Amino acid sequence: MTNTLQPGQLARARILVRVPNWVGDAVICLPALRALRSALPAAEMALLARPWVREVFPAQELGARVISYDSGGEHRGPRGRLRIARELRAERFDAAILFQNAFDAALITWLAGIPLRAGYSRQGRRLLLTHPVRPPRKRDALGHETHYYLELLRRLGMIQQYSIVERIALPASEASRLSARAQLCRRIEQDSPAPAVRRGDPELLVGISPGATFGTAKRWPAPRFAELAARLYKESGATSVFFGSPQEQDLAEEVMALAGVPALSLAGRTSLAEFIQLIQGCDLFVTNDTGTMHVAAALGVPTLAIFGPTNEKETRPLGDRVKLVTGEAFCRPCKLRHCPIDHRCMTSVSVERVLQAALQMLCKQDDTAQESRSSARSTVVVEHGEPR
Repeated sequence: MTNTLQPGQLARARILVRVPNWVGDAVICLPALRALRSALPAAEMALLARPWVREVFPAQELGARVISYDSGGEHRGPRGRLRIARELRAERFDAAILFQNAFDAALITWLAGIPLRAGYSRQGRRLLLTHPVRPPRKRDALGHETHYYLELLRRLGMIQQYSIVERIALPASEASRLSARAQLCRRIEQDSPAPAVRRGDPELLVGISPGATFGTAKRWPAPRFAELAARLYKESGATSVFFGSPQEQDLAEEVMALAGVPALSLAGRTSLAEFIQLIQGCDLFVTNDTGTMHVAAALGVPTLAIFGPTNEKETRPLGDRVKLVTGEAFCRPCKLRHCPIDHRCMTSVSVERVLQAALQMLCKQDDTAQESRSSARSTVVVEHGEPR
């Protein structure tokens, strides 16, 4: 049996696409999803996604609906897998394309009785796939991780070739940026502990993400984030807005307390959908290598990313307004979750180095930001959190 799927076979098919589980991987997968839709403009497409990542996918643009696979809730455990399989069986899909690499992805589509099941032959799932594709021997040979997903489509015969991906974009508009800024300014005002610090709308807003998923190795030290926030406030008047998951709430509050300057923490207080909305109001986003880094860059928010144990060539955020600061260590990139020695790849990154990079990026945005703020004051009235 051939392992290729010609577009003609699936021109009007009902296709299930198993998308990646994590926020950064979901953004990185978008070029492949767009290439798949371009190859199959008349196909009916559904994305099978974990609930926490579904907001990343621009379903309307992709012409796809999103089906939630809640392995922590209604689809938990063996019974939950059988339940999602029954739900998918009822949909009568013709084919499944698995961008997610886990054995579970192949098992569920096999249990659902989907006739054509294509994906990389990894995690012991080869026998569950009708169209197993040999994965690249060295993923780093493909360059950026976006090409890993595109390469699957090429090896399946769905696309003939693909170009180097230099930018990933998510839908954003000037109106959404103005609305987000107004909401952030209002929340800063509401969270101010005393009237003395209520000094009107801040001239600059800097989003900061001091956490990182899957271990501590990717985290720049908390005291350095605190010093960065303090110096940004003192040297440019920028107010920091801290973002993060519920598990990172204590970390963000610790950093904010150490900084000792007016700031706002939204860590643990926003969903992914709310982050996507609010980050657009920031003039800069300073972050470790984490999923929201990719979201911000794709929305066009100037993004300054700090890399240590991970390989920036493979997983850097893609966009026109991205700058990287990389650590220096003989052992990087080790890709370990926790550093077994002295975390030198991250401690080698000084506050001064990040500060100067941030100030340069803010300087470039200053004229645009002033123009936007002027426009916001003259054209946007906010009532009960909604622009009109």
